[in-house]
Amino acid sequence: MPSDITHSSFCNWVRFKHLVLIDTLARTRNMHATATRMNLSQPALSKMLRDLEEQFGFALFERLPRSMPPTELGEYVVRYAQGVLADSQQFVDQVNRLRKGGHGFIRVGGIFAATPVVLPQAIAAIKARSPLLSIEVVEHSSDHLLAMLEQNKLDIMIGRFTEERFSQLFDYQPLEPEPFSLVVNSRHPLNALASTPLEALGDWPWVLYPVGTPIRNRLEQAFRVAGIATPADSVETISMPMFLQLLQSGPMIAMLPRSMVAAQLNSGQFKELQSPLHLPALEYGIVTRKDEPLTPSAREFVDILLDFAQQRRDAPGVPSD
Repeated sequence: MPSDITHSSFCNWVRFKHLVLIDTLARTRNMHATATRMNLSQPALSKMLRDLEEQFGFALFERLPRSMPPTELGEYVVRYAQGVLADSQQFVDQVNRLRKGGHGFIRVGGIFAATPVVLPQAIAAIKARSPLLSIEVVEHSSDHLLAMLEQNKLDIMIGRFTEERFSQLFDYQPLEPEPFSLVVNSRHPLNALASTPLEALGDWPWVLYPVGTPIRNRLEQAFRVAGIATPADSVETISMPMFLQLLQSGPMIAMLPRSMVAAQLNSGQFKELQSPLHLPALEYGIVTRKDEPLTPSAREFVDILLDFAQQRRDAPGVPSD
């Protein structure tokens, strides 16, 4: 059995160029393409990889005829390399901004329900205090944002856990519940009914979030409680523009966070169906990496988000669910 790698020896022989090699080869899975991107000869790159694997004591990449995918242990090293490189890129960007008189940088990920109101309100507040603060916002589903947070590509995420294992990796601070609505366009025949019967919901096509997403799970739970089947005639997407376009173009039904369709409901473009189907709200919150202190700017941003959430809870007429 090979001897253990010590931290001191690891720090002595691993260089950033090695991490770039690991990351680039994991992406290209091709030595020639990696050598070209790194501006090295292929023999020099091959030697560097052999030396690196000798230090680790195991192969990082498989040697297949047409590809070089990471080995099982190599996948772990690849994730480490990508995390370090992402963190170093953030460091360089931050140093350059500070040299030019900037005042910090925050990378924030938000689920679609958070981006219409919650994030813009907090961004406006922190920009009023720190006009030169740079903020990058990524809008996506929770599973995608959790992967980015794990890879150090985000500082803060507004969303929810999609698997129990994430509670071991990240801290979670609740913000508020996310109420849902069943929505259709203003021309949909179901608008003529004062209340849509449960059995009628399955007679029309639906736009659904993909299987495994928290919102899809909540909808399927509601169908199970009601004793009806999940609609078979459906289109699956996480794209909000696609949701809106499909709802506008035909007699489809969707369950969406109310905040995402508030403008269309207020304008009369969409209508909310009244139905016995019970759609309990789904909470979302602030997710950060566990045991890793936030920068002062990120900490201030989190405090603003929590303060605004408390204000909304304290506002008169706001339902508790």
